[in-house]
Amino acid sequence: MSFESKSQDPASQEILQLAEEKGMETIWDRYEAMQPQCGFGSTGLCCTNCLQGPCRIDPFGEGPSEGICGVKDYSVVARNLVRTIVGGTASHSDHARHVAELLREVAAGHIEGYEVKDEEKLMKVANKLGLETEGKDVNELTKEVAEEAVGNFIGFHGEEMSFLKPMIPEARYELFKKCDIVATGINDVINQALHRTAMGMDADPLNLIFGGLKGALADFVGCTIGTDLSDIFFGTPELVESEANLGVLDEDAVNVIVHGHEPVLSEKVIEAARALEDEAKEAGAKNGINVVGICCTGNELLMRQGAPLVANYASQELAIMTGAADAMVVDIQCIMPALKNVSDCFHTELITTMPHVKIPGARHIQFSDSTADQDAEEIIRTAIDAYGRRDPEKVNIPDHKSKLMAGFSVETLLDAFSQINEEDPLSVITDAIAAGDIRGIALFAGCNNVKTPQDRNHVEVAKELAKNDVLCLATGCVANAFGKNGLLLPEAVEKYAGEGLKRFFSGAADALGMELPLIFHMGSCVDNSRAVELATAIANKLGVDIGDLPLVASAPEAMHEKAVSIGSWAVSLGLPTHVGVHVPITGSSLVTEVVTKIAKDVFDGYFIIEEDPKAAAEKLIAEIDERNWLLEMKAKAKEA
Repeated sequence: MSFESKSQDPASQEILQLAEEKGMETIWDRYEAMQPQCGFGSTGLCCTNCLQGPCRIDPFGEGPSEGICGVKDYSVVARNLVRTIVGGTASHSDHARHVAELLREVAAGHIEGYEVKDEEKLMKVANKLGLETEGKDVNELTKEVAEEAVGNFIGFHGEEMSFLKPMIPEARYELFKKCDIVATGINDVINQALHRTAMGMDADPLNLIFGGLKGALADFVGCTIGTDLSDIFFGTPELVESEANLGVLDEDAVNVIVHGHEPVLSEKVIEAARALEDEAKEAGAKNGINVVGICCTGNELLMRQGAPLVANYASQELAIMTGAADAMVVDIQCIMPALKNVSDCFHTELITTMPHVKIPGARHIQFSDSTADQDAEEIIRTAIDAYGRRDPEKVNIPDHKSKLMAGFSVETLLDAFSQINEEDPLSVITDAIAAGDIRGIALFAGCNNVKTPQDRNHVEVAKELAKNDVLCLATGCVANAFGKNGLLLPEAVEKYAGEGLKRFFSGAADALGMELPLIFHMGSCVDNSRAVELATAIANKLGVDIGDLPLVASAPEAMHEKAVSIGSWAVSLGLPTHVGVHVPITGSSLVTEVVTKIAKDVFDGYFIIEEDPKAAAEKLIAEIDERNWLLEMKAKAKEA
């Protein structure tokens, strides 16, 4: 593979060339060594759910047509899909549960070192949940919100998850009730999904898929809890300026890379870094300590602290290969075990921190909520010590980085739009849609996938949509890709936006006295819930459902189980959802038809599986145009 076929990022290409010269292995090398990948697994036709297997069903009809127990292809594919969905649900929700339980412990006075930083968001969440707020102090209200959040995991007395209904239009909630996909608790739905996909259990593909959607909605609730409670703890994001790409590493600083998805840890790491600046300078680092991020831990710190983004998923190894990383501190999710192999070639301390995420040979500094400040200081001092062992001859920091703007929470957007229309901030968007300046809105989510050149699909789909006047929102690693490529800057509007979108941004700039970036970075992967909050507000204002809006979603380089969960709840909410890589469902024509066609008849949303980025953009635009036409027809019918 050429460097260009591995990544479109020049910084990554530079380090990949270095890796080849030094004989260091990367994710792309391991991908090549894995070829050809298993055809049965790639089509979803391998079942390992009992010890009689594995069973492999022949998709060409020349071998076994059913498993040893008699299970058919559609059941195997559907069961595997459901397990993938709830794997993502477990990931997002474990993250959210940590924050919820910590909030409860802080409110009870059992843990010090954390506090409620956004009382306004606390009140907003309490009101959303229908809690009585009058006469209650912050601590009492915090405890009630935390208990309510924890209750969404357990499902007390068969009660439905209270964080779901307030986040979506009433019509959509009633549809979910009718389809029986509203769960009573996140833990319940994960347990039921694993049970129903076990040997001798559910074999009806449609029933299985509806069970998977129940798991997907539980994932949405987990995302919502993770977003809301993190805002309460650490502050709702506001507009920030920062930078992205490997060039944010500083040769004259102790470079601490935080990687994963836990703001509970990373917020403490950056606090400790600021407190121990003098120690770093005494150790010879004249620029002190430079905390930078990878994946969604990086996005959490970017949104609230302005910390730079050094890499997204595919280039995490390359950040260490610069020779300038003194410590990589990992928490949960998207962490390659191969990081240890790379760190062994350098002075870099690879530090694991969570009891359920350990890597053989890595230094483990157990992070505990009750000793968070001390643990974070130990991490930073370990990095300072490693800095003293750095070999200047091995330092190769690419001269590639891009400025960016981020921090676009719903609150920040509405605050900005209120300066244009104080009485009705949402009308800034809805009027632009009605005028045709904004043709539609697209939410980008997902990671990198080594099956496509790093960042290429993300960037090409976004540019094509922007050229056709689609307003783009982004979260997670895709937002990092946009940052590296200059798409999170106002200058990108002139370069890539269509004439209508340019008018929208120009009008906003005139009213605000500042320019906005082409794409709005809304946060980490759990912060996809912010986009739903915005969509629901628009739908309620217009008196329609989300499925009526010219709103689509895209995961051009989907990789993790979490992307499948997000995509599934996006479809259930009514969004046509593009996936830019092969999905292991093609072993069953029935399952493929259900998720790519029949789902539209039930939920308005459906999956668009398209690996060509230009073709994907064209399909999304066609769906946006159809919805705009339907909205126009409905409006005319009301007037008649």
